Amino acid sequence: MSDGDPASPGVSGEPRERPPDSPVVTTTVRLLVPFVVTFGLYTMFHGTSSVGGGFQGGVVVAAGVIAIAFAFGLDRTGGWLRPGALVVLPAAGVLGFAFVAGGPLVLGAAFLDLSAYPVAKAVVFGVEAVELCIGATVATTVVLLFRSLGGG
Repeated sequence: MSDGDPASPGVSGEPRERPPDSPVVTTTVRLLVPFVVTFGLYTMFHGTSSVGGGFQGGVVVAAGVIAIAFAFGLDRTGGWLRPGALVVLPAAGVLGFAFVAGGPLVLGAAFLDLSAYPVAKAVVFGVEAVELCIGATVATTVVLLFRSLGGG
């Protein structure tokens, strides 16, 4: 039997979804998270010309996802985070880094010699691709750690 607690098991024995604590918190998170994620992406791409990079940007993006989990609950947030993507993205980030960094070897240059690519501003685009790969790996790893610590 249920004791009135929204998170306690219902008649069918399955736990019911806990409603969000505060409409102020949920509304604030809904308004701020798009800006947090945009700032995280900006930080990733800004690493080529100033302070920032993939690690810092990935942590900021993960913080946006974690803020959603705090506001709406881990179960509800886990519903829109596909488990397959959370497993594939870190591996894709590592493979993307290996592809960008190892590509010059195929072209007869040294490892990570991004100027070997026959593209204008190859070094800038190569570093941005590497930063994006690092950011994807870091963001999904932090979210996975948060989910596993939270019992998700």
